[in-house]
Amino acid sequence: MKSTHKRSAGILLPAFSPRRKGDLGIGDTLALREWVDWAAEHHVGFLQLLPINENGIEECPYSALSSIALDPIYLAIEATEIPGLSTADVVTARIDLADVCTARLVNYPAVRLAKRTLLELAWSRFEEAAPALREELEYFVHAEVGWLDDYCLFRWLMECHGETLTWSQWPASCQTPEKARAFLDRQRTLDAPAVAYRLGYYAFVQWLCFRQWRALRAHADSCGVKLMGDVPIGVSWHSSDAFFARDSFYLDWWGGSPPESMFVHDRFLQQWGQNWGIPLYRWDEMEAHGFPWWKQRIHSLTEIFCIFRIDHILGFYRIYAFPWRPDRNPDFANLNPDEAAALTGGRLPRWFMRPDDTAENRAANCHDGDQRLHAIVEAAGANEIVAEDLGWVPDYVRPHLAKLGIAGFRIPHWDCNEYGHPLPGHLFPECSFATYSTHDHDPLGAVWNACRAATNLHNGHYSNKEEADAARNANQALRILAEFADVPIPGNGQWPRFTEGIQWRFIKVLFASTSRYVALGVTELFGLEDRINCPGTSGSHNWSFRLPWTLAQIRADPALASTCTKLASIIGITRR
Repeated sequence: MKSTHKRSAGILLPAFSPRRKGDLGIGDTLALREWVDWAAEHHVGFLQLLPINENGIEECPYSALSSIALDPIYLAIEATEIPGLSTADVVTARIDLADVCTARLVNYPAVRLAKRTLLELAWSRFEEAAPALREELEYFVHAEVGWLDDYCLFRWLMECHGETLTWSQWPASCQTPEKARAFLDRQRTLDAPAVAYRLGYYAFVQWLCFRQWRALRAHADSCGVKLMGDVPIGVSWHSSDAFFARDSFYLDWWGGSPPESMFVHDRFLQQWGQNWGIPLYRWDEMEAHGFPWWKQRIHSLTEIFCIFRIDHILGFYRIYAFPWRPDRNPDFANLNPDEAAALTGGRLPRWFMRPDDTAENRAANCHDGDQRLHAIVEAAGANEIVAEDLGWVPDYVRPHLAKLGIAGFRIPHWDCNEYGHPLPGHLFPECSFATYSTHDHDPLGAVWNACRAATNLHNGHYSNKEEADAARNANQALRILAEFADVPIPGNGQWPRFTEGIQWRFIKVLFASTSRYVALGVTELFGLEDRINCPGTSGSHNWSFRLPWTLAQIRADPALASTCTKLASIIGITRR
């Protein structure tokens, strides 16, 4: 049967990455509006974002304080956008931030503080400055009461007890939902106006967030451009969801991924795997009630996004779990299983609920995934779903996703046959999402140049097996890439640099593939080698990449403008 879906091309552009004149050191909804216009001009069908849920003081967008609340760090802070602010307020903030606004990377602490200060100021003036909008805010609060009340209480409790503390570190009088609500009642008897003001602030900020993002969605719709969102497999252990909906979570198991030998310089990842610190779902409890938590989460998402990517969809079938929190990882890094079990009461990292080690278990895991994903498909309605199905993928997953009409990922140089040859683009499944990299990988040019350097290292004379293996693997990776894009393979073993000509050859062959969706990272489009995130690491180098230019500067630069024109041309040639 012929697919009714149009083949489309997109650009991966994290919300923190674009620049605009007058921003406060991070991408925002007005900068994304400019990129929507650019996408429409260049026939780009969708802009792919990373999660935009609120992270508190965290920088990783995959560990949110709420499954629904949006991060105010992406608010466009302008007098025209935030009722209660003046132009002078915003100008003063820009002056105070100074070089933070133009820095190469996002300075999260400085940006969060500046935006928080301005939003507090706006709330203090809201009643007088924007009385006509009071009704709109009240309508929002009433419409979103199903999640907003608990979220506002949770944020206020964080404010009362310390933004850096998890709820398990709060006073015992606040460590359960019942005690937290009793604490709220006691504080109201002491100073009801003060409590109402603080709860009102958090509702006000969420109203602004949804107001701006819904307006961006409406603008994108009018331009024929789709916004693509991202649903993390989990939420933070320290989240309003885990705190108030405890029956839906295992709070003594933390999700992650299994050991990987590729992390040769990280003993913990080799021995144990990645511990993401997300609480596991009590799927049986969710299923018994019809998956209301998931349906609410997806419904909220579809108000902003036409397409959404489900992160680590393998976790809907089974997930690797740790019996300790990530902050205890160093305690286990050098232990063997027996030593580790002695510290955990006999529990060790394992597949949850069951591994794929038998035909019966595989069938049971596939059945579980089917029940859960049917709920997601139902909640998504006419909106489109993409599955991040990378890693160690069980053989039942991709056929099952195809049956549900969920497009799985295809990374060309990872999809090789048994003889080590890449699958040609014209044989990609129609129901797939093809790309050369995700936010967790180096852009294609960086991969090529790193492999090229590895093959040329030591001029073929290696002092140990590790060096020889690295060179051989690099050469193999280059051969696979070259074969996929029909780049001539050099006879003398000296691979060429990643030139503009090679770059566009790769782009064209990807876009010509039969995949329903293709996407380029914005870094790959402009030939940059910056990386968004390095898994297994933490620090300011992650989640902070900003484009070197505003869109106005891109349009004014002949070389950059030419890149955009070439992209539009290839989209037209490949009929996307």
